[in-house]
Amino acid sequence: MKSKKILILIFAKILPGVIALVGLVAMMAYMAGALTTGKIEPGRQDVARRALPEGAHVEEVHEIRQPYVEEAVGTLKAASRTQISSRVMAHIDKVLVRSGSNVQQGEVLIELDRRDLEARRSEAAAAVVAAEAGVRQARNDFDRAKRLLQSRTVSREQYDQALAQLKVGQAELEAAREKLEQVDVMLTYATIKAPKDGIIVERLAEPGDMARPGDPLLVLYAPKSLRLEVPVMENLLTKIALGDELRVHIDAHDRDVEAVVDEIVPQSDAASRSFLVKLSLPPSDDLFEGMFGRVFIPAGERRHLCLNTGAVETIGQNEFVDVVLPDGSLQRRAIKTGRLGAPGRIEVLSGLEAGERVWVKEEPRQAKDRG
Repeated sequence: MKSKKILILIFAKILPGVIALVGLVAMMAYMAGALTTGKIEPGRQDVARRALPEGAHVEEVHEIRQPYVEEAVGTLKAASRTQISSRVMAHIDKVLVRSGSNVQQGEVLIELDRRDLEARRSEAAAAVVAAEAGVRQARNDFDRAKRLLQSRTVSREQYDQALAQLKVGQAELEAAREKLEQVDVMLTYATIKAPKDGIIVERLAEPGDMARPGDPLLVLYAPKSLRLEVPVMENLLTKIALGDELRVHIDAHDRDVEAVVDEIVPQSDAASRSFLVKLSLPPSDDLFEGMFGRVFIPAGERRHLCLNTGAVETIGQNEFVDVVLPDGSLQRRAIKTGRLGAPGRIEVLSGLEAGERVWVKEEPRQAKDRG
C-alpha cells in the first residue's frame, strides 16, 4: 500500500513534464508541415488579374545609360599662408589689425617698443663720431711723421707706428659705421608690415607681449589662393588628371563652382587608402579657410531602368505597380525604386524588366534631378 502511494506521487510529479514534451513535439511537427494539407508548390503562381480600363495610359519601362559621379568631401585651405613674426626681441607696443582684417602689401601691422633700439643707435652713432675723430688725429700724426722722415728728424720705426695707428683708426671707423647701419636696419624691424595682400586669420599677440624672433604674431593668407583639399579613393584617382575641371559644391552658400585640379600628392594614406587632391577655386569674397566642400568626380557610366513616377503606388513602406501583360490584363507587382532622376522619372532597382509595360495612373511627380 505504501509503495503504491509512492508511485502515485512520482507519477504526479513527472506528468506535467511529459505533457509539455508532447505539446512541444506536436508544435514542431505542425511547423514542419507534417500536420497540414494542401501545400503550395514552389514556383510562380497565378494570382487574381484585372482588366486594363479603357483609355488607360500605358508606358514601357526603358533601360537607359547615364554617366554618374562619385562624391568626395574636403576642406578649403589657402595655398599661400604666411606666419608673421618679429626679427628682433622687443615688447609689442601696438597691434593695428584683428582677425578678418583685409590688409595691403606694406601696410603697418605691428609696432614694437623702439626705445632700446634707439638707445643702441645713439651709442653706435657716438662710436662713429669718436672713430672719425681718432682717424683725423691719426692722419695728422702720420702726415707729420711723413714730413719729418723726409728731413730725417724721425726714425723709420716712428713713421711705421704712425701709419699703423692710421690704419687701425680707419678700421675702427669702418666697424663703427657698420654697427650703426645694423642698428638702423634693426630699427626698421620695429615696424612690422604686411609682406603681401591678404586677410588676417589669426591674431596671436597683444600689446605688452614680448615678441621673440621666430614666434608667430599674426597669420595671413591670400584669399585668391584658396584650394579645396580632398582625400580621393584609389579607385577614383585614375579618373582625374592635372588640369581637369570638376564641379565643386560649397554647402555654406549652396553654390556650385568650377575648380581645376592643381596638385595630386603622389602618396597614399595607408589607413584610408586615399590620395590627397588639391583643386584651385576661382577668387571669391565669401569663401574662407575651413569651409566644407564637395567635389564630384566622373566615375563612369551607369545602366538602370527608368519608370514614370505616376505608375508607382506606395502602400506603407511598400511600392507597387500594375504590369500590363500581353493579354491586356493587369498584374500587381512589388518593386523597389532608387533615386529620382529627370523630372517625372525614377530608377527601378528590382521587380521589373526592360520592355515591360505598366499602367500610369497619376500625373508624374516633378522631381529635382539628383543624379
